[in-house]
Amino acid sequence: MTYDLENITTDFQNLQDPEKAKQLSRFFKTGKGEYGEGDIFLGIKVPEQRKLAKKYSGLPLDDIGHLLNSTIHEHRLTSLFILVLKYNKEDEKGKMEVVDFYISNLKHVNNWDLVDSSAPYILGHYLLDKDRSILFRLASSGNLWERRIAMLSTFAFIKNNQYEDALKISGILIFDEHDLIHKAVGWMLREIGKRDTKTEEEFLQKHYHEMPRTMLRYAIEKFNKEKRNFYLGR
Repeated sequence: MTYDLENITTDFQNLQDPEKAKQLSRFFKTGKGEYGEGDIFLGIKVPEQRKLAKKYSGLPLDDIGHLLNSTIHEHRLTSLFILVLKYNKEDEKGKMEVVDFYISNLKHVNNWDLVDSSAPYILGHYLLDKDRSILFRLASSGNLWERRIAMLSTFAFIKNNQYEDALKISGILIFDEHDLIHKAVGWMLREIGKRDTKTEEEFLQKHYHEMPRTMLRYAIEKFNKEKRNFYLGR
């Protein structure tokens, strides 16, 4: 059997669930004026999409791009799962090609699950030993998803005990107006704290008075009650 674009499109059709699609449309805020406005769902669960990604992991970049350009959410998410698998098995030259492809298609990485499933594992991982200036450009972008990509890419650094750029980008995004950025920054600060509490608290001591409440709550989630109360009682 040839695992091509036509086959995976058929598999998507066979797995769709209209009732689940309605639930996902509400969950991912697809209404007018909401962050996911216009996104279309088939109602396919993430584990099923991951199975499809493994099945079609050999799709060429052109076909992955076709899925990533789709208005259907599951097409885009599965294409990113495939892209991560492709990135992981490539040599350095191949990884660079995948990263270039990813960067050129960032406008289609346009919901929080799409960002979170790809940015740390492609862009973040690739930049572990490279210049990271692109993340600072993205952090200053007017596009919500590019800012989240900048923050989530630093998860790869944090996992390797490299905190400096994550903290710098957190500082850039402290005054961001969007709740999804507040959550992303708080989450990454919490991840730093799980590995190095002192480093996280040094950042918090400088900024907790000005941090949005949601960001702060995410950041201190693993602290004991006494310490949480201290920061929340600002």
